[in-house]
Amino acid sequence: MLPPGFIQDLLARIDIVEVVGRHVELKKAGIHHKGRCPFHNEKTPSFTVSPARQTYHCFGCGAHGDAIRFLMEHTGIGFIDAVRELAERAGVRLPEQDLTPGERQRLDEQRDKRIGITDALERAMQHYRQALKASPRAIDYLKRRGLSGEIAARFALGYAADGWRTLASVFPRYDDPALVESGLVILQGEDGDDQKRYDRFRDRIMFPIRSVRGEVIGFGGRVLDHGEPKYLNSPETPVFVKGRELYGLYEARGALREAGYALVVEGYMDVVALAQLGFPHAVATLGTACTGDHLAKLFRFTDQVVFSFDGDAAGRKAAARALEAALPHAGDTRSIRFLFLPPEHDPDSYVRERGSEAFAQAVAAAVPLSSQLITHASTDCDLTTVEGRARLLAQARPLWSSLPEGAFRRQLLPQIARAAQMPPEELVALWDAAAAPRAKGRTTAPRAEAEPSHADRPGANRPGTGRRLPARPRDLALRLLMQHNDWWERLAPDDHQLLHELPHPHGAAVAWLERQITDHGAQPWAALTLAVQAEPWAADARSWIDHALPEDEPIFGHLESVMHRLWIERLEAQTSTLAEGPGPEPGGLQALRELRERIQRHRDALAAGAT
Repeated sequence: MLPPGFIQDLLARIDIVEVVGRHVELKKAGIHHKGRCPFHNEKTPSFTVSPARQTYHCFGCGAHGDAIRFLMEHTGIGFIDAVRELAERAGVRLPEQDLTPGERQRLDEQRDKRIGITDALERAMQHYRQALKASPRAIDYLKRRGLSGEIAARFALGYAADGWRTLASVFPRYDDPALVESGLVILQGEDGDDQKRYDRFRDRIMFPIRSVRGEVIGFGGRVLDHGEPKYLNSPETPVFVKGRELYGLYEARGALREAGYALVVEGYMDVVALAQLGFPHAVATLGTACTGDHLAKLFRFTDQVVFSFDGDAAGRKAAARALEAALPHAGDTRSIRFLFLPPEHDPDSYVRERGSEAFAQAVAAAVPLSSQLITHASTDCDLTTVEGRARLLAQARPLWSSLPEGAFRRQLLPQIARAAQMPPEELVALWDAAAAPRAKGRTTAPRAEAEPSHADRPGANRPGTGRRLPARPRDLALRLLMQHNDWWERLAPDDHQLLHELPHPHGAAVAWLERQITDHGAQPWAALTLAVQAEPWAADARSWIDHALPEDEPIFGHLESVMHRLWIERLEAQTSTLAEGPGPEPGGLQALRELRERIQRHRDALAAGAT
């Protein structure tokens, strides 16, 4: 939980021109600074940074905010991470008032361990880059692959020499635990004289993997000649989890906004080669299938994603996994498409043989998610028979059910019905009838014995559900977000800050949840259950953790209503504090009027939602 006033004090210590200037080339223009907007593609600068107001504004696309908002929108990090980054720049320690000394020590140890790992990886990257410059054989390999020195420098490509202990000459201590923890060195044998240490990467072109903040978190190594494995990745560490990271995302951030879409490919070399050939907005998974975490990260930068796969059986299988991961992230304002190249081509070879324009046309003709879902559901189905069409519906239903509620989901249902040669209304009736027995048999989740009764509180019981729900707005807001954490991205930054500033344990829970979403993407409540139990604040949060909300009832509008109630609570408290002061200071009456007007707007919105 951040104490009241901390954010304002922090922003007062920060020079927004310096913060924005790290990412945007700014020029002095009178009392302001101007540059080209990083949030949309423009030729004439319309992006203005005001040192006096400590804000930025784009007259082209309307982007506006303070230093925290800029870091969140431009780098894709969460609220707490943006606050932490600014606090570090300002030399301000982030408050940790609710932590015990033991918990603070544990966090400090974890932080020191992460710093040690990233420092080791950064030093190794610099060594590999120098080694590349000294290796004619490695340089020749990159030239034969058509890569320029400029693109190699942009992606910080390097070379790991063919030696078992090359890094021993780079680090003061080859037995430094950080070398093993970072995956740079492999340790074999038990403690004692029989232990052996050697470099993980040997005789390989090195591709540094960077987080969205630019920290080196791992490596991918490509063998120069023949050998297995062709590609070798760093193992998972406290700073690197393959299912969460995308190669090239750090380098592609600006290009994603300019191009308007992300191109997801399958290999490091594809990303680097495409960047050189005019497609700098390509990223790649790290030897794993695409996950929901990958999609959540990409949708921080763009609303359109195009997956590129080979047209062979392996490519179709990878597309199926990507489809299933993408469904919960699809929506009315997002576009997800699938590009299948001829079996003899990958994106790199396709562009080199047929040209950038042909590849751009292929991307434009990529299959939309709606069509790919039906194609996938039709696998092994003979649609000329009743049996085949029934199988199609059986395979389509779980896919369709994974989509979030909205216009896209509803409009897709008639398309599925047409593919199965069934009237849409009959399909709705069929699936509703199939869902009824499960809904009828659903039972209320057990409540903790220590949970106090909320029966006498307003709104404690939802009519018709037989379920007791958390009554306080802060309890209900946290339970809704825990069970439907994909809604977090739909809240406004002001709502994020309000939630972060809730008192313990709610504020601590919000900070934890945002870290989970940032690192892992949206997750079902079942996936969060075990993780949340280990948190120090969980024991104080039983009033809402143990409440299971109806799976078929909560909608985002419900959370919006709860947020209005939270704002009314906050603003009424501020009004009382101001009204009970020693006397009306200059501007005090105006501040009171503004607070009351804001309260009334939230009440009006709440009433409109209730009707």
